[in-house]
Amino acid sequence: MREDSITENMVQEGHTPAPLGSWLSRNAPFMLASLTICLLVLAIYYHVLGKLVTDWQNQDNSHGFLVPLFAVFLVWEKRKTLLATKIAPAWSGIAVMALGLVVLILGIFGSELFLSRVSLIILLAGLVLCFGGAQLLKELCFALMVLLLAIPLPAIVYNQITFPLQILASKLASNLLPYFGVPVLREGNVIELPLMKLEVAEACSGIRSLMSLFTLAVFYGYFMEKSVWRRVVLVLASIPIAIAANAVRILGTGLCVQYWDPDKALGFFHEFSGWVIFLVSLVCLYFVHRAMNLFPATRRQT
Repeated sequence: MREDSITENMVQEGHTPAPLGSWLSRNAPFMLASLTICLLVLAIYYHVLGKLVTDWQNQDNSHGFLVPLFAVFLVWEKRKTLLATKIAPAWSGIAVMALGLVVLILGIFGSELFLSRVSLIILLAGLVLCFGGAQLLKELCFALMVLLLAIPLPAIVYNQITFPLQILASKLASNLLPYFGVPVLREGNVIELPLMKLEVAEACSGIRSLMSLFTLAVFYGYFMEKSVWRRVVLVLASIPIAIAANAVRILGTGLCVQYWDPDKALGFFHEFSGWVIFLVSLVCLYFVHRAMNLFPATRRQT
């Protein structure tokens, strides 16, 4: 009787049990098992995650700190959908988990950090599928895929991308400099100016700004666009924008060498211009989005 009266008073006063609280009470064993599994995963991947955070402290991968926060936001934003999703454990998740562990072992014994890190995402997908089901995995698929942006490219891929970017940036800059009265002679990634040689080194390839702008384009597209194809266009647009912006940076450096001071051009200006050009790249991405809005998405009439 006492419990009935308390419930009636809560209803009369407008209080209703919190959906999240009721869900937690119904799934307490599930949450306890999830916590135990999380601790085990952290124990297994302690060194892998530690090295990953260390790599994020490098300027080339500093955007990695934002990616897990964005993934957590994606999960939080879909919390109502996730809470309403029916839990239907699937045995196929065990196979996916096993695949993740195999990839981890290959990464460790093969000294390949990329495989070790990707294995964590595979393992997480297997855990969701095994204990939550295919529908829950479908709801969390984008959040899991986003985590790939936090993983630095493997060295073999990084080297294959970096050198062509160096050549492309030096070509673009050497083709533009004569329009500003600067005679040039290019040999590979080295631009010979009248006063000195300007080498487009690996750090000047633009891969850092490309990866950062690509990641921010994913964030920007998610928040600012509802259409999937528009999001894809924004992300793809970040690639030529980053390449062109890096060529403009090298162009500016060449102009400063010729008309200002070579020491200052390769010192303060070279470092400061990197931040300025990246901000200009973000502005260009914004204008691409504005241009896309001039062509509203057509809807099929039913």
